[in-house]
Amino acid sequence: MCFPSSQQTQKEEQLAVKREDEEKPQLTELHHLTNEGDGEAEAPTSSLSEEHNCDICSKGFREKSSLQTHMRRHTGERPFACDHCGKKFHAKKFLTTHMKVHSGEKPFPCDVCGTRFRVKESLKNHMWIHTTEKPFVCNICSKGFSQKESLKSHLRVHTGEKPFVCSLCSKGFSRQQSLKSHMHVHTREKPFVCSVCGKGFSQKESLKTHMRVHTGEKPFICSICSQGFSLKESLKTHMRVHTGEKPFTCDVCSKGFSLKESLKSHMRVHTGEKPFTCGVCTKGFSHSGGLKTHMAVHTAQFSCSECGKCFVKEIQMERHMRLHSEERPYGCDVCKNRFKHKCHLESHMKLHSGEKPPEHYWSFIVQ
Repeated sequence: MCFPSSQQTQKEEQLAVKREDEEKPQLTELHHLTNEGDGEAEAPTSSLSEEHNCDICSKGFREKSSLQTHMRRHTGERPFACDHCGKKFHAKKFLTTHMKVHSGEKPFPCDVCGTRFRVKESLKNHMWIHTTEKPFVCNICSKGFSQKESLKSHLRVHTGEKPFVCSLCSKGFSRQQSLKSHMHVHTREKPFVCSVCGKGFSQKESLKTHMRVHTGEKPFICSICSQGFSLKESLKTHMRVHTGEKPFTCDVCSKGFSLKESLKSHMRVHTGEKPFTCGVCTKGFSHSGGLKTHMAVHTAQFSCSECGKCFVKEIQMERHMRLHSEERPYGCDVCKNRFKHKCHLESHMKLHSGEKPPEHYWSFIVQ
């Protein structure tokens, strides 16, 4: 048996309070609300009195006090304020329910798993967890739900409705919880912390994705070459290797790129921007690779006697020296071609296997 998490319990209670605040009570509950004196007890149709009808929406009530409470929905008046946090309510019963948040009181326990709730409606909704019954069915895709509120939220998938709008950037969301998570972007709050490295995240989903760095999990697999990726977006980008798709095009020269970052880097050819600066001599470079190569000038121990180019490792210098000599140590076993570098031989071998060699192949081949 699976017991609900504290976060799920809190969400259920929020939905219950929201329903209490937004939906009218059923007639079977009228006597209870009337006795409390702070609910909106609606009168049966047969006994409506003109003096207890709302002038704005014509809703009828048994008691004048219920009508007065109801009128606050139209006026926006909220005279009942919480002494702890200042939150205000239009009816006393909602303040009473809210106070349990501060007191920690949860008088309604579940007989099955022992989880306790602040309001009875939350317990009623929670009980669906312990049954496989899903009485609320989507009339579009036939998916079933144990709670009416869940079905209501699901329907927005089909309608595209996004009623929860961010007051700061106007971005819309289909679920209130999604809006709540989004607000962390503006507040810079990062409540979801990695238990391994302590890094914080504004969204729970971001933390879940980050954990793959530590676990090594790569759930997104390429259907062509079986290479795995930790991010769905990374797999999508990788697929361009197989399709040859280059969706990012330079506005200046129309050259296409498979990665947005590659286009961004390419644009520096046209703008002349050199954001990578050497910390020793302040020389600028348009690419990080250029700066890395340049740093050998300051740190390298090996230099070419022909052109003065510097290298960090001796083997790099030896490989470079072949440019100035006729040495070609890598020979093809099929034909008589020889090459200065192993990678050039590997490109050449594609000719014999029926593959297409890279475009620069013909620049280094020697008969």
